[in-house]
Amino acid sequence: MKLKGKIITSVSLMLILAAALFVYIKFYYVFGEGVKAGELNFVVYKGYLWKTYEGRAIQAGFQKGSKGVSTAIQSYEFDFSVADKAIADTLMRCSGRNVQLHYKEYLGALPWRGQQKYIVDRIVSVE
Repeated sequence: MKLKGKIITSVSLMLILAAALFVYIKFYYVFGEGVKAGELNFVVYKGYLWKTYEGRAIQAGFQKGSKGVSTAIQSYEFDFSVADKAIADTLMRCSGRNVQLHYKEYLGALPWRGQQKYIVDRIVSVE
């Protein structure tokens, strides 16, 4: 094999490895995990090609006002996907209740895993 062929092969191999590493980090590496609590707004099963379970929990809290402005109530919407059908079915029966959900955060969403980068993998508690 000539030198030119070895260089092309080496560069091609490095590009393929770099692309594989990028895809792994972007879509499969768990960037963070934790628990979020709030009132479960909804869980739906939707999608055109890949049907996935999508949900939203409303987290109420207080917003600190600036100088001369009083404290106000604010809400944060936690949009998530659920990969496990059993967890999604349980959550569908808990709409309007306070829940604590354990989630994993990815840097990117995959269409067959869900539309969100937050994937709920466990229900911690339902009140």
